[in-house]
Amino acid sequence: MKPRNKFQKEIAELSKQLPKITRTQIKWGYKHCVEHIGRRTAKGVISCFECGHSWTNKDMAIEECACPSCGMKLKIETTRKRTNSSYEYFCIITECKGYQVIRFFYIDYRAKVGEKAKYFHSEVIQRWIATNGKTIVMAKLRGLFGFYDTWQFCSSLEIRPDKSLYNAIPTCIYPRQKLIPEIKRSGYKGDFYELTPLDLFLYLLTENKAETLLKAGQTKSLKYFAYNQGYKNISNYWTPIKICIRNKYNINDVSLWCDYIDLLHFFGKDLHNAKYVCPADLNAEHDRYVEKKRAYIKQQQKEEDKKRALEDELLFQEMKSKFFGISFTDGQVQVRVLESVQEIMQEGDIMHHCVFTNDYHLKTDSLILSACIGEKRLETVEISLSKLQVIQSRGVCNKNTKYHNQIVGLVNKNMKQIKKRLVA
Repeated sequence: MKPRNKFQKEIAELSKQLPKITRTQIKWGYKHCVEHIGRRTAKGVISCFECGHSWTNKDMAIEECACPSCGMKLKIETTRKRTNSSYEYFCIITECKGYQVIRFFYIDYRAKVGEKAKYFHSEVIQRWIATNGKTIVMAKLRGLFGFYDTWQFCSSLEIRPDKSLYNAIPTCIYPRQKLIPEIKRSGYKGDFYELTPLDLFLYLLTENKAETLLKAGQTKSLKYFAYNQGYKNISNYWTPIKICIRNKYNINDVSLWCDYIDLLHFFGKDLHNAKYVCPADLNAEHDRYVEKKRAYIKQQQKEEDKKRALEDELLFQEMKSKFFGISFTDGQVQVRVLESVQEIMQEGDIMHHCVFTNDYHLKTDSLILSACIGEKRLETVEISLSKLQVIQSRGVCNKNTKYHNQIVGLVNKNMKQIKKRLVA
């Protein structure tokens, strides 16, 4: 795409001035991005997939060793497989004329027993970030579905639409980084806290509260609010967050803590008071206020609640009816979309959590599912419709069951069903 405005034209010209990746950098990327394997046969012959050298080691218990020829540290796998291949993304963080630049290099690795490994690399994405958070994508052409084998390497780096398919997750990041002053003074020390480099840098540049979180060590809160922008507004929780920082209270489960703060706000509690904001047992206090709110609703608003439920039902049906009927199973656990306000109310009552009391069913970005084995409810699952990812999956009293990973994996595996309804 040709540059259309002054900003795009400036970035297009600056992109041409970036230095080529050095031999040292790409060598570091090859070493750290790729998992280097030593193939071991049943007779104890180990073949290095890096240099092709083979030797015999009768100790079948070793899991790692260094190749005696090239010195590469190898992960030993006993297998009959004679080839190995993978593709990864290597990231270099630099700056150019006051812009923070994130450069992504595609690395392709192919190896065969007895031969030296073959590598290929190509720069496929550049993310240019201005100090005000405005971004430009310079990238090669690629397909719409996934990263694998979709890059058109013969194409050139050009202005591309700012879409999530150009927000790559790097396997490793080159340790020597050049940062603009605005990032340097934010407290960033090289850790991305499971965020992509783009997401973290944008949040640090566009949200002044992010710097405070980072410097105060509230990194879980930083990750949560950066990841859930648009879903959770940090300004709504800033007063209690400052109380936590002042009292050196580390918020371990930020999602649960935010729900708890919402409950405190509902009951008009003093959010400047560490007694409420910094509970010693967050789960217990959260559950106590959930029960308190449930009792309040039942005692004070029975008739209004019925009327509201009827009104909510119409809105709920309008918002979520396109997803009704979705269900899937792995043969043991069954997961299905809850299809009425009444069902969500029952889910909250039986599971003793706040899925109904905190109006999750009316959130435009949330879809609520229930995981069961037979008639027994296991966990309630909340999905972000904008990200098509599981936000949380909670069992009775917000505790994970032994099926938690199985449930999350099952939902992720069948996310395409939800995506089809979303775009229909």
